[in-house]
Amino acid sequence: MTVSEDMSLLSLITNASVLVQLVMALLLGMSLVSWWFIFRKTFVVRDALRRADEFERSFWSGADLGTLYQAASRKDAGSLERIFESGFREFVKLRKQQGIGLPVLMDGTRRAMRATYQRELDYLESHLSYLATVGSVSPYIGLFGTVWGIMNAFRGLANVGQATLAQVAPGIAEALVATAMGLFAAIPAVVAFNHYVRHIERLSTRYESFMEEFSNILQRQVNLPSMQQGSDMEWEDS
Repeated sequence: MTVSEDMSLLSLITNASVLVQLVMALLLGMSLVSWWFIFRKTFVVRDALRRADEFERSFWSGADLGTLYQAASRKDAGSLERIFESGFREFVKLRKQQGIGLPVLMDGTRRAMRATYQRELDYLESHLSYLATVGSVSPYIGLFGTVWGIMNAFRGLANVGQATLAQVAPGIAEALVATAMGLFAAIPAVVAFNHYVRHIERLSTRYESFMEEFSNILQRQVNLPSMQQGSDMEWEDS
């Protein structure tokens, strides 16, 4: 076998020790799973941004709250719509009860929206911890495979009277492949994690701002009789 053949990537992987091959297989599996989460999270975050834009345009265009509530009750509603729906539903339910003061009414409405907000945020943040884990541990796993491979390479040279570059290079190259695979798995995971965290933080800020603004709108209109009647009618129709 020639030196060039020994230094081909496939040959380096197949000629590596069993432990180094296991490390490579582990890193390859972690990389494939992380790429699946990266592509999946791309569509989730993009859809959340699009739906938030659409709902905010409808909400601030002056649309009727009852109409928005009916639209938000559908199964494919976005996160911001579900936050609105939970708050409006709790608001209407509490207003039907006798003896409920404004502080209790608004506190219940905010708590309902906050609970839905937390569920939606948990969904958006799902699998981000895996990307963070891959980004942090993959280089060390690859380094472990490299150290083990270099140890085996030098152990094999112990019985050789005179070591040459042709004898040393393949063993060290086999070990360094593990480090390269560790970086290959870690870099996309870290970049994707930071990218999605930034977008999710922006969405979180938008959701919190909407909850405060919607609470202020309900609080300003809570004493209007038309609001009471309209809300009750929409609730009964739903």
